[in-house]
Amino acid sequence: MDEYSSIRELKGIGEKSEKLFAKIGVRTVGDLVYYFPREYDVYERAVSVGELEENRIQTVTGVLYGAVQVGGNAAMQITTACIKDVTGTLHVVWYRMPFLRNTLRAGDEITLRGKVTQKRGRLMMEHPEIFYPAKQYEKKLDTLQPIYPLTANLTNNLIVKVMHQVFAQFSLRQEMIPEKIRMQFHLCEINFALRGIHFPKNREDFYIARRRLVFEEFLIFILALRSLKESESREKNKYRFQHQEELDSFLQKLPYCLTNAQQRVLRDIETDFSGETVMSRLIQGDVGSGKTIVALWALFDVCLNGYQAAMMAPTEVLARQHFESIVHMAEEYELPVRTVLLTGSMKAKEKRMAYEQIESREVDLVVGTHALIQEKVNYRNLALVVTDEQHRFGVRQRETFAAKGSSPHILVMSATPIPRTLALILYGDLDISVIDELPSNRKAIKNCVVGTGYRQSAYRFMRQQIAEGRQCYVICPMVEESENLEAENVMDYSAMLQKEMGAEIRVACLHGKMKALQKEQIMMDFGAHRIDILVSTTVIEVGIDVPNATVMLIENAERFGLAQLHQLRGRVGRGRHQSYCIFMSPSKAKETKERLTILEKSNDGFHIAEEDLRLRGPGDVFGIRQSGLMDFRIGDVFQDANILKEANAAVTEILKQDSELSGEEHQLLKQKMQSYIRNASLEQTL
Repeated sequence: MDEYSSIRELKGIGEKSEKLFAKIGVRTVGDLVYYFPREYDVYERAVSVGELEENRIQTVTGVLYGAVQVGGNAAMQITTACIKDVTGTLHVVWYRMPFLRNTLRAGDEITLRGKVTQKRGRLMMEHPEIFYPAKQYEKKLDTLQPIYPLTANLTNNLIVKVMHQVFAQFSLRQEMIPEKIRMQFHLCEINFALRGIHFPKNREDFYIARRRLVFEEFLIFILALRSLKESESREKNKYRFQHQEELDSFLQKLPYCLTNAQQRVLRDIETDFSGETVMSRLIQGDVGSGKTIVALWALFDVCLNGYQAAMMAPTEVLARQHFESIVHMAEEYELPVRTVLLTGSMKAKEKRMAYEQIESREVDLVVGTHALIQEKVNYRNLALVVTDEQHRFGVRQRETFAAKGSSPHILVMSATPIPRTLALILYGDLDISVIDELPSNRKAIKNCVVGTGYRQSAYRFMRQQIAEGRQCYVICPMVEESENLEAENVMDYSAMLQKEMGAEIRVACLHGKMKALQKEQIMMDFGAHRIDILVSTTVIEVGIDVPNATVMLIENAERFGLAQLHQLRGRVGRGRHQSYCIFMSPSKAKETKERLTILEKSNDGFHIAEEDLRLRGPGDVFGIRQSGLMDFRIGDVFQDANILKEANAAVTEILKQDSELSGEEHQLLKQKMQSYIRNASLEQTL
């Protein structure tokens, strides 16, 4: 069995299981080995009753106080007990386990592990694991059990079972990182890393394995980026632009003045437009810093000079919003720019009409999604493409557009304020401009960090805002319930919130597992104020501009990285009304409070990014990744900033010795890099 073998060769995988695994992208043994756990269930040291925290899975050791009681009925027998220590009393409930009455006796010392809740003002643990005698827990102490991302009907137990089978039969994977580099950067061997990420014997094994795999992922990414940049080597700029007086008038008529930072970026773009090579530039700016108006200026400049331009958005609803905004602005400021919308969900007749208008040059500006780079779209002298950070290979996009007969300028917008040291690595194929100040008319978001006891007060405040005609977001960190993860469930939460708020308040939910059209419709309904409260996962990060939304409540805020929390917060504060963000967390840990206080005191994304970088460490979380930035499989550019820098240094060293990766020791690395580029290219054209 090797990495290319079908998972059907594994015992216990039949046709039904094979289809379930296909849903999560696992078809081969290699896919399975690189399907990493989402996080780990860590058997930590027992705490006292007084140290127990609500909504956390914890371990406690105490003495049974009084007799074990059995109640309920034949269908559901309920066993109850109390354990005590010098700090307090904990009430315990088990279901369908009446035999415990004969097993456990008053005065016995036992260790329990389970989720802590609070009911009727008292701490309770429901259906915990029992370790009796208490010292049995020592065998489990500090062990890590993998928890995998799942899909409907696919269980964690099945994945664990087949993963054990793979590591028992899997032939050794060849090492792709040269030994000199591994020694220099203290990296473990690949097979140790793969086994260690799935089944770490202890925390140290986990960190060693994870470090190796993160390094490898960053190494391949940076190699691919450098390879693309070298092969592209900046096309010659064949476009010549004249100064357009209409644009001067346009800027003067705006109801606000551009900030110094915006004006500086405009000058960068003007310089690129008149340069010897085509532009390949990233505009990096905080939420609300005014990146879009700068991009629109560039698009209008291109169109007024007689060329075509395109603006690519990550979602259809955002593309439609950009389209409507551009059409309105062109009319209001008397700019002769003809615009068309092109998205995947449009009817065939509408698409054909758009194709004809684009090819015949009836339109100047095309706004859409990935539909903009489909085969049937033929541009006439396309000179500029504006896109966003989701599409990380600006070079690859230019190749796609070049195949249509043009070599356009590329402008990438990013609302994620990454520290410059990291941005230079992650966006290695782009020149970087930064908008580092907010418009003076932008109202600062008011923030507060609260415990779960504040929830009813938060709901009252949301009702008040809705009564005044405003809208609210509630962000939850996951979609489905997990017995090992104490987080809010989006589906259940929205049902609970609807009941709490009453029928007159319209509540809807949104999550990543919904079909694209369903997500688009919900976001459109929220934008049209047909929804008052939108309960969502982080899918709302790339949403729409809803100026009327003034409140964001983020549940389990401790489960997100600071940069991601800041991105989420950016969904509010977009209109003339005062906006608010409530970070709610059950955690009483000092570290959690320190992290969230940074968000409470600052709305400056660059400051927050630096603090995120400072506070995150390898021991900060027993998860694979948090921020989601750049869509890495295991790496996190904030948590793993130092590894990213090391991988960048390693790439420099490798290419210095072997710029073509033609040496024998680099063949596997080259194959992996080429495969990565092919897959990235495929993603761009889907």
